[in-house]
Amino acid sequence: MFESSYHVRMKTLLDRFCRYVQIDTQADEKAVCYPSSPGQLEFGRLVTSELRAMGLNDAVQDEHGIVLATIPSNVKRTVPTIAFNSHLDTSPETSGHGVKPVIHRNYDGNDIVLKGDTSKVIRVVDCPELATVKGKTVITTDGTTLLGADDKAGISVIMETAAYLCSHREVPHGPIRICFTCDEEIGHGVDHVDLEKLGAHVGYTLDGSGVGEIDYETFSADLATVTITGINVHPGIARGRMVNAIRLAGLFLDRLPRLTQTPETTADRDGFLHPYRIEGGVGEVSMRILLRDFQTSVLAQRANLLREVARLVMLEYPAARIEVKVTPQYRNMTEGLKKEPRVVAFAQEAMRRAGLEPKLTIVRGGTDGSRLTELGLPTPNLSTGEHNAHSPLEWACLEEMDTARQVLIELVQVWAAQG
Repeated sequence: MFESSYHVRMKTLLDRFCRYVQIDTQADEKAVCYPSSPGQLEFGRLVTSELRAMGLNDAVQDEHGIVLATIPSNVKRTVPTIAFNSHLDTSPETSGHGVKPVIHRNYDGNDIVLKGDTSKVIRVVDCPELATVKGKTVITTDGTTLLGADDKAGISVIMETAAYLCSHREVPHGPIRICFTCDEEIGHGVDHVDLEKLGAHVGYTLDGSGVGEIDYETFSADLATVTITGINVHPGIARGRMVNAIRLAGLFLDRLPRLTQTPETTADRDGFLHPYRIEGGVGEVSMRILLRDFQTSVLAQRANLLREVARLVMLEYPAARIEVKVTPQYRNMTEGLKKEPRVVAFAQEAMRRAGLEPKLTIVRGGTDGSRLTELGLPTPNLSTGEHNAHSPLEWACLEEMDTARQVLIELVQVWAAQG
């Protein structure tokens, strides 16, 4: 008995996603190369070969590891070129080595105990969106790694969309560019994207949670690197001579706001300071601190707070040296999107055609779309069915990924008809 086209489609999407997440593409913040990890090159080679097998003969992995391909227009009139983007890497915060995807078919709506580490439990009380996927197919890790749905869900959705359009040429669409970047998770996703070479009028990142959401506003973001230089001598003769950088790091962190301006105490449009990495020894300690706010101007205020704390600590310990270096990462996309209002309006129309009620949302983070929009390519972010990113408790919903695929198919038709 033949399987229905729906079941074949879902099986193909699930198989693709599970294959992809098992490739270790974890980004490495300490690397000085792009991409920062060899698995990203391996994954890029794979999807390039799969795009070529679909008939996209210009599919290429460039010298930086970025994957580019074109689905040619099949309509006679001129239509703006749109780009679909996802990133090949996964977060450095949780291991991506040896990912073992676990499939929960006909999910029962209860807490999910992860079998590789039973202390890891995805609890409904902590993750209310689980209630919306009861009876559907949920994919988790075994609890020992992240899943990598951020952003292999997005890549899977784009690849399935490309496969559908290549085999259903009756679907009208203009030119579509596919762009898979590297090292998005460490703020370098579009460092080597040539917008002229990409040749798109607008873009869409497929890197969002849930279903039916359009992220049209993101944080603006900077990275502060705080370097504390002390004096290291043998502890037996340290009196009056040693300046312990580790103790000064503790003092520095203790003087930062704890009841406000932290990820643990903020929500919605509140920004924060987030120390997330510390390393070193008595002689020198380095700390990385994320600066985030929806108002770009506030980032400078947060950086000045760090410099003021550093100044006060050095007044108490004049033999120490504390340097605060701030590196821009990305900017709130909302202003750039206003320059091309169709990019959001057409996404809303596509979602309605796919049977969804679109929701305009803000994201307390950033995407490649933040940087692309800043550079001049308006690029909002669309839902792809990923949840609990960067964590062993990460999960994805197969049906939500399939819905994202349907949205893209509708989206290319909206641009073909109205663009």
